[in-house]
Amino acid sequence: MKELGNDKIQLLRIKDNGKPLLLPFVDNTNVKAGFPSPADDYLEEDIDLKKLLIKHPAATFIIKVTGDSMKDAFISDPALLIIDRAVRPVNNDIVLATVNGEFTVKYYTNYKDQIKLLPANEKYKPIDIVDGMTFSVVGVVTFVIVEPRKVNNVRPRRLQ
Repeated sequence: MKELGNDKIQLLRIKDNGKPLLLPFVDNTNVKAGFPSPADDYLEEDIDLKKLLIKHPAATFIIKVTGDSMKDAFISDPALLIIDRAVRPVNNDIVLATVNGEFTVKYYTNYKDQIKLLPANEKYKPIDIVDGMTFSVVGVVTFVIVEPRKVNNVRPRRLQ
């Protein structure tokens, strides 16, 4: 696959064995990030991750993306993005698009019939979609999956 800038995009297949993917679900809105909690006291039910993350199975796929153009949108390097082709993009959705045959992940805006693709990193410029360009939205990013230990381009302050 081609890419715009230094971002790289790789298509991954979703393997479905037909069974739900159930994990224990803690439903307690009082849990604060960083505050220890005896979560086992609040286990209420199992949650099916497939049902939660994939609304349109036939139109959904996962891509692996690297690069830093969307780092301020919590899309780290690397990240897995769940893309749904059945969702119609609206302003400020994050989309997988093709521009002149190259793939990119950016914020989508359409104001007065002027489409722009906006990065989430100030070192990159927006992409104005103008006459003569080939452009299409492949799908809308519905979920971002990151592994915090592998994040390369977003480094929060850590204790030494």
